[in-house]
Amino acid sequence: MTIHVPGRTYETGRAAPRCVTMDDMSESLSLSILPEPLPDAEAEVVQLCQELIRIDSSNYGDGSGPGEAQAAEYVEARLAEVGLTPERIQFGAARREGVVVRIAGRDQSRPGFLVHVHLDVVPAQADDWSHPPFAAEIDDDNGVPMIWGRGAVDMKDMCAMTLAVIRSWARNGVQPDRDVVVMFLPDEEAGGRAGGHWIVDNRPDLFHGVTEAIGEVGGFSMTVRDDLRLYLVQTAEKGIGWLKLTATGRAGHGSMLNDDNSVTALCEAVARIGQIKFPIHVTPTVRDFLAALSDATGMTLDPDDMDATLAALGPMARLVGATLSNTAAPTMLGAGYKVNVIPGEATAHIDTRYLPGYEDELFAAIDEALGDKVRREFAVHDIAVETTFDGPSIDLMAAALKAEDPQAVAVPYMLSGGTDAKSISRLGIRCYGFAPLLLPPTLDFGSLFHGVDERVPVSALTFGTRVLDRFLRAV
Repeated sequence: MTIHVPGRTYETGRAAPRCVTMDDMSESLSLSILPEPLPDAEAEVVQLCQELIRIDSSNYGDGSGPGEAQAAEYVEARLAEVGLTPERIQFGAARREGVVVRIAGRDQSRPGFLVHVHLDVVPAQADDWSHPPFAAEIDDDNGVPMIWGRGAVDMKDMCAMTLAVIRSWARNGVQPDRDVVVMFLPDEEAGGRAGGHWIVDNRPDLFHGVTEAIGEVGGFSMTVRDDLRLYLVQTAEKGIGWLKLTATGRAGHGSMLNDDNSVTALCEAVARIGQIKFPIHVTPTVRDFLAALSDATGMTLDPDDMDATLAALGPMARLVGATLSNTAAPTMLGAGYKVNVIPGEATAHIDTRYLPGYEDELFAAIDEALGDKVRREFAVHDIAVETTFDGPSIDLMAAALKAEDPQAVAVPYMLSGGTDAKSISRLGIRCYGFAPLLLPPTLDFGSLFHGVDERVPVSALTFGTRVLDRFLRAV
């Protein structure tokens, strides 16, 4: 493989896709490519993250809530005060706002690079939390100082790290080699129809020349042992189909016999869907992940014997398990207005996710389970995304991680959820999840996304800022 860096060309000799280690890229190559991080970026990232969390940008998915306008105003002001010229954009719905800034590179013949983050967060019920969800308090968790608050990992941490890096560039007169476009987007938590999809459809000019992008969810560490940490770089994500099911029947008095009860028909269909056992499919990304993990650990992980492989993975099995099959999870039910009235209509919502290449399999199974009294429609329907774990940008991610953590090994993985990569990839842009964080070994990171007591280590923020600074100036 050839790495092209401004003024240099390097042959790595690495056969992709495998784990990326410093055996693949020499220490001298790493040092020659990667600049030292600017200290003023990490010095302010914690404050920026706290200030962003304190702006309630909850997205309820129905057009209600505060929207992202205040957060967008904050980002615009922070960029303008260091001399940048951001564009604040009103998206396709009320209170949906975002900010875009393009930092001109030295070499205009090179394609541009995109960093995309989202400003909205899922709602939080304060009574469930041990710390106020929008206070951004710093408190210890098992001796590790953390910022507690909604959006701490999804994804105002990456918003703050990105903001800190480009503010530092502006203050220090740093110019990247190629254009770096940064987008602070709204509405990701509701599927991006008034966010990522809107800007792709209505402002494609903002993506001019861009060929690659980073966003959530990836770049975070998973400690295997004291001398080995895997950093999971997202190269794929499952497709999404949020379904609304509707059953109709004969309305009537609750005391009467009724063989056409909409609630009964709906509940039977929902139960059938919830019990579907989808086939296992080991996609190219999962095979690459298992191969990289085998290389890094010496374990024998057979992608054709997933029962034994999952048993061998221990805590990592949860991460891998959700990427082995399609899924369909009933999440919401609604019917009726009075206990003694049989309603004429009942509704449910199902969160379905499908592997790249297996959308038809998912919906064929759903339709068979519905029966003849329930119909479905899409609330949100979006594509699966997959790219390969190779190329100069992947090598530079690995090098930037290794420069800050000598025990780092970068590996590919598939996200069971979805991101704005679904919209951005429609433009032919190659998308990765890379929001680097060095995490405590005992932190259940996956449970923090949309969870109670969401929090991010202070040290992870400063680590990620240094990695991003190194990577984005080298890419």
